[in-house]
Amino acid sequence: MQEPKYKRIILKLSGEALAGDNGYGIEHNTITSIARQIVELTEIGVEVAIVVGGGNIWRGVAGSERGMDRATADYMGMLATVINALALQDALEGEDVVTRVMSAIDMQAVCEPYIRRRAIRHLEKGRVVIFAAGTGNPYFSTDTTAALRSAEIEADAILMAKKVDGVYDADPRINPNAKKYERLDYIDVLNQGLAVMDSTAASLCMDNNIPIIVFNLTVEGNILKAVMGEDIGTYVGR
Repeated sequence: MQEPKYKRIILKLSGEALAGDNGYGIEHNTITSIARQIVELTEIGVEVAIVVGGGNIWRGVAGSERGMDRATADYMGMLATVINALALQDALEGEDVVTRVMSAIDMQAVCEPYIRRRAIRHLEKGRVVIFAAGTGNPYFSTDTTAALRSAEIEADAILMAKKVDGVYDADPRINPNAKKYERLDYIDVLNQGLAVMDSTAASLCMDNNIPIIVFNLTVEGNILKAVMGEDIGTYVGR
């Protein structure tokens, strides 16, 4: 079998991705499908770390827009990511994958604290590591978490799993003439304000030369294709 292009990856899952078509909460068939696709990666020796968002339960920015203290709203969002991480851990263990949830906020009753060297050791032992609670700080998105953790564990790439098949110059769900980009440089993402990830995360990836692959999560098998280096979405890098 062909060797995977990327041997250690960060898979960035938005909370909305876990909700499937429901728009809220955790959809069983969706999370089971994601777990089975991750199994395919572990079977070919890919070291998988996951950063999961919490937007299917709570979005800190939305809370602050309604008058809530921004830091409080963000901490609530971090706790939502822990709920999603535990659900994903359960789905993976249902597929006999050894999994560890590591939280940036100390809550040892349900998950391990994030320690960089321990995370790398888990990956080297073939365990899937799920990073929860963002960076542990308000005002930082889970996109930034994905970029930061990628740099820390020396991941080969970030796989940005979305509900569209790449990056466009406009919203393809609204504009049928939207143009899809096959390749982009980091600076293009920053200068054009493209909806790949927030500017802090994109800058961190640029500074550390971490490739980003944006692809459609809703097509089963796409995670494996992205790891193998197939052209299924948009590649962001140098």
